Amino acid sequence: MKYRKLGRTGISVSELGIGCEGFISKTPEECRQMLNYAIENGVNFFDMYTSAPDARENIGAALIELPREKFIVQGHLCSFWRDGQYDRSRKLDEVKSGFEDLLRLMKLDYVDVGMIHFVDEITDYHNAIEGEIMDYVRSLKTSGIVRHIGLSTHNPDIVALAAETGEIDVILLSVNPAYDMLPPSEEINPLFEAETFKRVYCGIDPKREAIYKRCEALGVALTVMKPFAGGLLFDEKQSPFGRAMTAAQCIAYCLDRPAVASVLAGMASVEQISDCMKYFSATPEELDYGEILAGATTSSFDGHCMYCGHCAPCSSKIEIAKVNKYSDLVLAQGFVPETLQNHYDLLEFHASDCIECGKCEARCPFAVKIINKMKQTAQLFGK
Repeated sequence: MKYRKLGRTGISVSELGIGCEGFISKTPEECRQMLNYAIENGVNFFDMYTSAPDARENIGAALIELPREKFIVQGHLCSFWRDGQYDRSRKLDEVKSGFEDLLRLMKLDYVDVGMIHFVDEITDYHNAIEGEIMDYVRSLKTSGIVRHIGLSTHNPDIVALAAETGEIDVILLSVNPAYDMLPPSEEINPLFEAETFKRVYCGIDPKREAIYKRCEALGVALTVMKPFAGGLLFDEKQSPFGRAMTAAQCIAYCLDRPAVASVLAGMASVEQISDCMKYFSATPEELDYGEILAGATTSSFDGHCMYCGHCAPCSSKIEIAKVNKYSDLVLAQGFVPETLQNHYDLLEFHASDCIECGKCEARCPFAVKIINKMKQTAQLFGK
């Protein structure tokens, strides 16, 4: 297992986390087996959106056996249990009741990240952030019951607003190569319809690309839901790329996006967790998603570095994908932040080490002008 800092919170989270939906309707023993397997393999990050009492209780019963500092919980507010089923609520009394129920059933004194749940519409965002719900979340943070404030959404426009508040440290966003081609929308249903993807796209949507870089610049962490597009990417007949991707390739894609700290996949069995864990033992060839994206007949990513690493190995041993990511972050901000300069300086080899052999460009599936990119980056960072 590998770990990353959860943005400016400083919390260390596993690159692969667990989404809670796979635990719904499971027996206590099934939940315990899944959680024990995940924990034994280094998973320490858990997202809890569901209000299902049995799932909350079963997961809590397994986690309580660990020292509290050994696991990180991203717990959702505004998720409410009503008439035997999940519901989202914006009524303060229900928000309070639902969150208190989460703490009680999971036997938690606090959550590491308190997520304002499922905010996809602009009007709903303003109602939640500018009203009594946010006041309640602030009070929980003041008392230490919520350590950091987060928000979950499927809409990049909401991410753009939330990242700038200075109060929201973590954003749970649906991320995968199929969704990245779609423009922002307040409608969630098209994300799960194969018909949505049956048209020509011009690579990653500019707004999505921009928000990844902006969150990275601000220290706002992105955690990932829907990394497999509801299974669509596993089916070559439904995928917009015409080829099936593996779980490991989908996870690799998500973790290559700027600001992403952890992929919280909704796994429903030990076997599914094991399949996702293959990411950590996979070869570079097995993780390579570049050819799949580049070969799609319904999309074009030409000219966009996707940080896939397909350009490697470099004759000068430059980590080209990492160098390009740093360069793109600088260009998005318009200046070189000290932290980025420090990260770049720590690289063993820099853009100025490029000998212009062109081998990387021949391998790049996205026709990125890498030699020009290296020259530009050397000017930006001074070497």
